[in-house]
Amino acid sequence: MANSIYHINKGINKAIEFRGLKAQYIGYLAGGLVSLMILFAILYIAGTPIIICLPLIGILGTMLFMTVYSYSHKYGQYGLLKKAAKNSLPSFIRFHSQKIFTQLNTK
Repeated sequence: MANSIYHINKGINKAIEFRGLKAQYIGYLAGGLVSLMILFAILYIAGTPIIICLPLIGILGTMLFMTVYSYSHKYGQYGLLKKAAKNSLPSFIRFHSQKIFTQLNTK
């Protein structure tokens, strides 16, 4: 088998890294590229001129790459997931009774 020019670096207990992208960002980029190909196919089949389709997909693809790479460098392996989890938490939860907590282990 010939050596590949693409190297996927993976150490023990480390996330996959491919050309600077870490962990789940590789999947985000792949999903975005598939979405762009589907968008191009829809636009082309709908009769949009190719002179409009290609620059539009090119601009959207560049924005996709820049966004995914910036998130990968800014948040790292789990940072974006932690940020999303933090944003989904309510600012405060008010309980008027401790009954809900004292009965957790009784069932």
